Amino acid sequence: MDPVLLCVFLPLVTVAWGQYGGDYYYGPYNYGDNDEWVNVYRQGFNFQCPHGQVIVAVRSVFNKKEGSDRLWNYACMPAAQSLGEPTECWWEEINRAGTEWYQTCSNNGLVAGFQSQYFPSVLDREWQFYCCRYSRRCPYSCWLTTEYPGHYGEDMDMMMYTYDYYIRGATTTFSAVDR
Repeated sequence: MDPVLLCVFLPLVTVAWGQYGGDYYYGPYNYGDNDEWVNVYRQGFNFQCPHGQVIVAVRSVFNKKEGSDRLWNYACMPAAQSLGEPTECWWEEINRAGTEWYQTCSNNGLVAGFQSQYFPSVLDREWQFYCCRYSRRCPYSCWLTTEYPGHYGEDMDMMMYTYDYYIRGATTTFSAVDR
């Protein structure tokens, strides 16, 4: 999922609100060393949070010279105790490269990882979400965030600032012209 796709991929991430007894704020997320990414350009990757944790931050940089691809990095945090323990985790359907798509975790799941493969023939990535469901149903209202790059080539750094917001899915666009 390249330029345009990524411009809207995490841009319009679906966020779920899970009721939690406290109102916590997390400071800057620890992505590790700034030079550490979960992938290299034009290569696939598989990233999963440790058991009981979910994705709370996504960072990405774009490089047109590297096949209009992006580097990705993620941060994880433990899910709220009010959600209980994870009861099951699974990989969702694959979102194919070179197409527009919209997907949320099925079965009330929260995003706990991503898997992606780059396809040079379309200068795009396919994506698959790793989702986990918790023992107590997550009460939520979902909406697409407006935190996204305004142009497909912009860098992005999106994070959930409070403990009661979760990433449930994403949507994207694709342009055969912009790739």
